[in-house]
Amino acid sequence: MEKKFVRILITVFGLFVGFGLVWVVFKNRADLGIANLLDSIPSLARTIIFAFFSVVFGIIFYISAPKIVSGVVRMTKRVERETHELSMKQIFVGVIGLLLGLIIAALISTLIQKIPFSALRLLLNVIVFFVLAYLGWRIPTTRAKEINLPNWFKRGEGAQQEAGRARPKLLDTSAIIDGRFFDAYKTGIIEGKVIVPRFILDELRHIADSPDALKRARGRRGIDAINALQKEHPEVVLVSDTDYPELSEADTKLLRMALETGGIVVTNDYNLNRVAAVQSVPVFNINDLANSLRLNVVAGEPIDVAIVKEGKEPGQGVAYFDDGTMVVVDGAGGLVGESVAAVVTSVLQTSAGKMVFAKIDEA
Repeated sequence: MEKKFVRILITVFGLFVGFGLVWVVFKNRADLGIANLLDSIPSLARTIIFAFFSVVFGIIFYISAPKIVSGVVRMTKRVERETHELSMKQIFVGVIGLLLGLIIAALISTLIQKIPFSALRLLLNVIVFFVLAYLGWRIPTTRAKEINLPNWFKRGEGAQQEAGRARPKLLDTSAIIDGRFFDAYKTGIIEGKVIVPRFILDELRHIADSPDALKRARGRRGIDAINALQKEHPEVVLVSDTDYPELSEADTKLLRMALETGGIVVTNDYNLNRVAAVQSVPVFNINDLANSLRLNVVAGEPIDVAIVKEGKEPGQGVAYFDDGTMVVVDGAGGLVGESVAAVVTSVLQTSAGKMVFAKIDEA
């Protein structure tokens, strides 16, 4: 019933559009030296012309009504999604930019009115107002982080309000599969909304459907981790439908999205980290966080470790700290399975993390 009513309203609107277009085209034709072209047409012909164009446009709008409704619904949902992901600062500067765009369009419209052709004037006015309104909204919202404003947007106290002020975190596939980000987020040391783009979820789903058992298990573990965090914090974890069809790679889309939203890319992908640095996109690297939290030891510090295996070089034993840091102990090759007292000789920082070298404490 509601759909029929909406279709009737759209059809009636089409009738008025057809009537209005005839009126605009024929009413004032000063370019032809005729003040009112309609006055030169017999009344019966005028009635037929108005009726014909009104009916034609009414039929066109009636047939197009379902597509018009679905298009309006999609546009409304997209606007809701985009505004939901925007901060108050972005919305504020966007509204100001929109108003400025409309003011500039109104000024340009006064120049357009000097064009003699009424149909052309109407078309140009629509284009100018639409383009300037769009640019007035789009440019400030995508570059809001470059605009310094007074801190007018403070909210009340609480974890949710703090999360609303922090920059959103955009998850990469590697970060989701890794899983350590979710554990770190639950501790409360990471703030802000967590955004998972739909194209990242699609990539994760393909991994979860992989014929390789290991990839399949890691992909499913990542999806389960997202679901678990979303259930615990539904107001913080968001799935974004924003996409960039002109871009083929998910990493490129993620960087574009981070630039537009002012978010931080969360990843442990070394290549993505480097590309992001070139484009000045902030990155939260999980490996860097893990390395920074490893046990910090210095040369000359005594340690107690359990030797778990022999090293590559003769006489070396290998042990591990509780955080997984490898310790290579000289003189402990034959002490596998025993706890030994050692002294740190040096610490090597590698791309995979820290590596500690030590020797048996003979004191």
